[in-house]
This record gives sequence, C-alpha cells and structure tokens, in this order.
Amino acid sequence: MNTAFRRIIFIGVIAIIWEMTSRLSGLPDFMFPSLTQVFSTLFNGLIDGQITKAIIISFKRILIGFSIAVILGFILGYLIWRFTFVEDTLGFLVTAFQSIPSIVWFPLAIIWFGLNDFAILFIVTIGATWTMTMSATSGFKNVPELYQRVAKTLGSSGFHFIKTVIIPASIPQILSGLRISWAFAWRALMAGELLGAGGGLGQLLENGRALGQMDLVISVMIIIAVIGTMMDRVVFVRLERSVQTKWGINQAT
Repeated sequence: MNTAFRRIIFIGVIAIIWEMTSRLSGLPDFMFPSLTQVFSTLFNGLIDGQITKAIIISFKRILIGFSIAVILGFILGYLIWRFTFVEDTLGFLVTAFQSIPSIVWFPLAIIWFGLNDFAILFIVTIGATWTMTMSATSGFKNVPELYQRVAKTLGSSGFHFIKTVIIPASIPQILSGLRISWAFAWRALMAGELLGAGGGLGQLLENGRALGQMDLVISVMIIIAVIGTMMDRVVFVRLERSVQTKWGINQAT
C-alpha cells in the first residue's frame, strides 16, 4: 500500500465520520454543516466566482509580498554573513524580530498605511523576510571552507566568487528557507486579510463568520489548506529534491 493510497483511505474515513456525525448529532447546519453541504457551497463558490475571485486576490498579494521578502532576505542574509558589524547589530535584531508573530505588526501597518492592500502586503513581507534572512545567512555561513580556499587559490574573487561558489553551495539551504518562508507568508496573508479589507480568502472567511455561514467558512478553510499543501509538496519539495538529486545529495525517487 503506497503513501498516496493510505492518504486517500484516511481522508475517506474522515469524510464518512464527518458526514455521519453531522447527520446524527442533531446540531443545526450553521454550527456543524455536513460535508455534502460544505462541498456544495465550495462548488457553487468556484462556479459563481465568489471563491475564485478571492483566490486570485490572495495569490496576487502573496506573490508580491513573498517576492519582496525573498529579495530582502537574500540581501540581508548576505550582509550579515559578509560583515561582522552587520551580524553583531542587524543580525541580533533579525533574531529578535523572528520571534514576533507577523500579525502583531498589523496595528502599526494600519497606522502607517491604512486599512488597505499595502497594510496586508506589509504583513506578508514581514512574515517571510526574517525567516528568509536567517536561512540565507545560515546557507552562506555553511559553505565548506575548502570550497572557498580552492576557489580563491584559482583566482576567484569578488562577484565571481559569490556567483560561482557561495550561492551554488548554499542553494539547498536557501531552498529550505524558501519553503518555510512561503508557509509563514501564507499564514500572515490569511491573518492580514482576516483583519483587513479588500477581499481575498481571509476576508471571505470573516464574511462567512459574520453571516453565520459555517459551510462557507469551512469551504474557505479547505481551499486555504489545499493551496498551502500544493505549494509545499508540488513546488518546493520537488524543487528541493531536484536540486539535491542533481548534486548527488540523495537518490532520485
């Protein structure tokens, strides 16, 4: 029995238990909707555009915020690795900021930007930047000293040294950082949209709560979980395995 089949069986069992419990519990639909009702709402939301539009809005935000976070994290990681003064000062702050949940920045974001897209993008960027910075820093620091000595002996220096030695050798750890940063950014986006405005899956989730539509709430939760899982397993895990296999770190599966 392979992994995919086990997961299908497991999800199927959960679905049956959910449907039976909903029908036999006697609870009203707004408290515990059945699985069929949830999937009906999910299907209708995708067809009429309510959920589809929210997905598009959220994806635009996550792509912008995550891209900014990756660029900032990469630059900050390089500076912290390259300069001792930056490591002793900015590196210390990055570690401190990493321990602060991204949603805590939301009151400041509202004051600085107002209740709009910029505030949400700020939350998303903050949510991923510090993790990306720490991953990039760790990746640069863990480049084997032997690689660096050999490259310098052969005359590599400056940008050529960074491009041909440091960055390639740190790619596996940077990819792991990208995967974790995406997860933090996705969570930050949902939290920001939940408290903010301007549509998106988080705002749709809040609308469902305000209207007492638990079938809509659970539908959006399913979409959020599916997108998060697909991005992690389909994009980042495969990318990591591809790089590791190419460089002989593990066997192709």
